[in-house]
Amino acid sequence: MSKTFGKWIRRPWLLGVAGGMLVVLLLLQYWPLPSSLQNRDYARLILADNGELLEARIAGDQQWRFAPVTELPDKYEQALLLFEDRRFRLHPGIDPLAIARASWGNIKAGRVTSGGSTLTMQLARMLRDDPPRTLPNKALEALSALHLEWHFSKDELLNFYASHAPFGGNIVGLRAAAWRYFGREPEQLSWAEAATLAVLPNSPALIHPGRDRERLRQKRDQLLHRLTEAGALGELDLTLALREPLPERPRPLPHLAPHLLTTLAAEAPSQAVFHTTLNADLQRRTQQIAEQQGRRLARDGVHNLSILVLDHERMRTLAYVGNQAAGDSHAPAVDIIQRPRSTGSILKPLLYGLMLEEGELLPTTLVPDVPAYFGGYRPENYDRQYRGAVPAHRALARSLNVPAVHMLKDYGIERLHHRLQELGMSTLHRPAEDYGLSLILGGAEGTLWELTNLYARMTSMARAGTWPAEAQRIHGEHGEAKGDPGLGQGAAWLTLQALLNVVRPGTDALWRDFSGSQAIAWKTGTSYGLRDAWAIGSNGRYTVGVWAGNAGGEPAPALSGQKSAAPVLFEVFAQLGNHRWFDRPTQALKTVSVCITDGYLAGGQCESREIDVPQHSHFQQVTPHYQRVQLDAAGQYRVHAGCERVSAMVSADWFTLPPLQAHFWRLHHNDYRPVPPWRSDCLAAVHHYADDQPMDLLYPREGSQVYIPLELSGRRGRTVLQAVHRHPEGELFWHLDDRYLGKTRLFHEQAVSLDPGWHKLRLMDGDGYQLERWFRVLGGEG
Repeated sequence: MSKTFGKWIRRPWLLGVAGGMLVVLLLLQYWPLPSSLQNRDYARLILADNGELLEARIAGDQQWRFAPVTELPDKYEQALLLFEDRRFRLHPGIDPLAIARASWGNIKAGRVTSGGSTLTMQLARMLRDDPPRTLPNKALEALSALHLEWHFSKDELLNFYASHAPFGGNIVGLRAAAWRYFGREPEQLSWAEAATLAVLPNSPALIHPGRDRERLRQKRDQLLHRLTEAGALGELDLTLALREPLPERPRPLPHLAPHLLTTLAAEAPSQAVFHTTLNADLQRRTQQIAEQQGRRLARDGVHNLSILVLDHERMRTLAYVGNQAAGDSHAPAVDIIQRPRSTGSILKPLLYGLMLEEGELLPTTLVPDVPAYFGGYRPENYDRQYRGAVPAHRALARSLNVPAVHMLKDYGIERLHHRLQELGMSTLHRPAEDYGLSLILGGAEGTLWELTNLYARMTSMARAGTWPAEAQRIHGEHGEAKGDPGLGQGAAWLTLQALLNVVRPGTDALWRDFSGSQAIAWKTGTSYGLRDAWAIGSNGRYTVGVWAGNAGGEPAPALSGQKSAAPVLFEVFAQLGNHRWFDRPTQALKTVSVCITDGYLAGGQCESREIDVPQHSHFQQVTPHYQRVQLDAAGQYRVHAGCERVSAMVSADWFTLPPLQAHFWRLHHNDYRPVPPWRSDCLAAVHHYADDQPMDLLYPREGSQVYIPLELSGRRGRTVLQAVHRHPEGELFWHLDDRYLGKTRLFHEQAVSLDPGWHKLRLMDGDGYQLERWFRVLGGEG
């Protein structure tokens, strides 16, 4: 047995001391820390890009408890330690000197006036929900303080104290107090404000109006004097600090992004603070625009409005107004920016751009604009008019529905459906055939978030030649990366060029006449049934998206993209300032020669001009609308070698549209001249020309189904058959089911009664040309 062990045996109290110390050390190391130290329910915050608070939502226990700051501001730390615990960094959690001084003071006073608690002991009491101040509880606080000091650094303990301290009412923690009383982050506090918050947890009730607030002022001013004596403040700083008023009451917190907070909190339920890319000033101004425009729209029965502002150069979200609602009955809490709504015409630019990129179209190519029936689907233009044919870029600028449907039919529904998904639309859940041709006119749904991002990314491609793979950033991280966009810089730039020509609402219609006006490429959309109005546009730097309508889907007769959403769009752009439109991307474009009249590639038979097309466009179709004809010497009639000497014939390239297109084209182009008629002696041998059909049916169209309801008398009504002829003065002879109906001239119409079933209509003109069509009349009782 060693001498040392014998010494311990002969002195058992040493064993007791050693055992006790071991127990204490084990307790300090392994005793569980208070659960409330880390597991706290924090209020949710949204911060702007400069750290300014935009929105806050109270914690679940109805306490304004903000997530703590990572580092205490120097002013507050100095004020706190000088006021509460000057030897905080020297003691292990218990300050014997402070206890001795407090005990002597209590003896002199004859009552308890001070407990000698350190900051760590006060923290321990807070973590135990501030139990009664008895000696047993004081002993527990001391042990708990040692426990906390064992596990945490002094800086960590200071942060814990500052985040758990009560500051009056339901305000807990330094960060919440700084915002509720002074409207700023703790690091921005003045000396007077820092001193106020340093002394307030000692007597949190003094902050409320009607209480002894003069005591609070005295405590603050005394602390300011002590800070000056310690060299933290100069005399001038002290004078200015003493003049600062105390806060009257907790300030209302900013209420600038409630819907974004809801959306972000749903995406990250455990996150308390969202650092966003929003610009606080722009968010405030955009919210004001939404409030003002919301009142205007409410008078028209439109009760919800959403606005999104993106920076397509830096790929950031700058303003986000999720839902400006007219009242509590119009779903004010719903973030409509993230809700799928009928797209109206807002997808047309994407179809146009994809067709340019893939060589399916040129900007100037004529697209049919005539009454059309697609398996029972009959699209109509917004003005219920037809133009015969329209250049593709003009059809886009005027948002004509019928040309868009013809373009989609040529491009392919499933193909566009797939491309839109690749571009970032996550709302196309149904198979392509379910949408049909209405996909381009609002048959699908999209969110303002995704659609505005699509426009922003297209603009980024047109400007810089890069298609951002991610959605716009809101809070730190990018959205999900997407695949090949299928849209190059040249096609994107040409698409935006077409959108620059969209007529602006009101006095902005003549914007090109004003040198101070900026270029904005924009598009509107109005859904079927007048339920959704869209306006999305880009200038040289920003992309703005606007949606207006009713959250519940109720129609509004006055709703339209042009009248409801567009004025909001341009008011937001007015707040963003002028930005120069980006330059023509020379390397992404090439020029081709096209016919001036129909916009197809020129083959030498038309007057031509040069236009820009995407660099890799493989469009190869030469004009189909110019026909080489042989005329007599006077140029009055068509002839051929069977009725005229070759030496007497004159050749000409004649611009000729199909009869139905020509019929409506003439209404808008009084200079259109149909190809001359055949000379009478040449007619006998011309009917074998298959491509020379001079007439067409206007109604019923090929493939259409006719429905004729019963009249009040019980008899089936009549329908009007309509036809057009290349030559307005031409005569048509009508035969229905091999029964002669009559002859028409100038206005080719026949009113007939038809039984359900299939019918054969045969037309013949004075020159012997014939046209035969089958159509079906549906049955039914009305």
